[in-house]
Amino acid sequence: MPLCIATILFVFCHLCVSAQAQHIDRGPAGWRPPGRAAASGADNRAASQPGVTTASAESPITQNPPGSRAQVTKGSSTLPNDHGQVWREYDISPYTMRVQNTTKPEQAIVDWILRETGYETWHSTPLGMLSADSHRLRVYHTPQMQSVVAGITDRFVNTFAENQGFGLRIITVRNPNWRTRALPLMKSLPVQSPGVQGWMLAKEDAARLMSELRRRTDYREHNPPHQMIKNGEALVVSSMRHRPYTKGIIRTQQTWPGYQPELGQLEEGFSLEFSPLLSLDTKAVDAVIKLRLAQVEKMLSIKLEVPSNIAPNQRAECQVPQMTMVQLHERFRWPTDKVLLLSTGVVATPGPHKPTLVGDALSLPRSAPRADALLFVEHKGPVAPSPAGAGNIPATAASRTNQTFHGRY
Repeated sequence: MPLCIATILFVFCHLCVSAQAQHIDRGPAGWRPPGRAAASGADNRAASQPGVTTASAESPITQNPPGSRAQVTKGSSTLPNDHGQVWREYDISPYTMRVQNTTKPEQAIVDWILRETGYETWHSTPLGMLSADSHRLRVYHTPQMQSVVAGITDRFVNTFAENQGFGLRIITVRNPNWRTRALPLMKSLPVQSPGVQGWMLAKEDAARLMSELRRRTDYREHNPPHQMIKNGEALVVSSMRHRPYTKGIIRTQQTWPGYQPELGQLEEGFSLEFSPLLSLDTKAVDAVIKLRLAQVEKMLSIKLEVPSNIAPNQRAECQVPQMTMVQLHERFRWPTDKVLLLSTGVVATPGPHKPTLVGDALSLPRSAPRADALLFVEHKGPVAPSPAGAGNIPATAASRTNQTFHGRY
């Protein structure tokens, strides 16, 4: 009998302790212990679904983004030289200190290196690096590539060629028959751009041809006659002008009749970029010439039917431009004792047409003007150094350094 009573007391005490433990763990309705989140039915369902991550208050919830990402490692502490790459630093301060017309003269050296070696050479195998500031050009590449870079850098810092200059003349003639008498004086030069012709002339023959062209009534010059550019620098001559037009309509709810014209803008004129670089012995010159001609032949007017939910029974007028464009981007090489002559063929004139008294008075319809555009480039030899901040290069040349150069080499 005492044994049965002791057994009953033991079972009763065990049940009381278990009930108290369950009461503390669950707690009353709406209450949870500090630092522990209550698992709801929604959480239980989310946890049972694949791909769904749940976390407690101790760890923040993180979700893996869709897709995959590249694996990133610290790599080794040294540059790879599987192809024998070497590090070289070139002092370019003799060139950068004398150039005063641009904020980043070292960019010209980088441009010519990329033209000579190719843009992809520095972004593929073998590993290469090319960086420049106002004093140093830093290069990491194979010895063969270092030899090419050294050759380009020497042409920039060459003190014998630092004051060598080039003269430019941009002219147009309406009739291309000037070739009849000039062809025996010229030697053809290969040109890759379609429709463009190139020749080399002796300097005395070029002077004779220029004298004959000036006597023509259709002769016109489009830049200052004494335009000069020094070796290793860049020149931009531009006559681009904006031409506004109406290209459509825009719906608006603030003004009557519910729409307004959508204005557009075109650039018309010509833009020439010229960058010469003499050889180390100054007997030859490489030059990159980039020319763009754009002309609006006429504006075609059309009537647009305005949607009925905007303005019923209304029509709006818009314009569609009919344009002519010519582009030349090529590199040329010729002896410095010769004159380079390029012709783009009969194209849109680079400047506005000359007014005529009869045509303007009668308002006669006329087609867009056409002419044979010619470019003369002549090596002038040593020229007087220009003072700081001055010179013959226009302000438009300074904007070249702010451009990007993808796809240009």
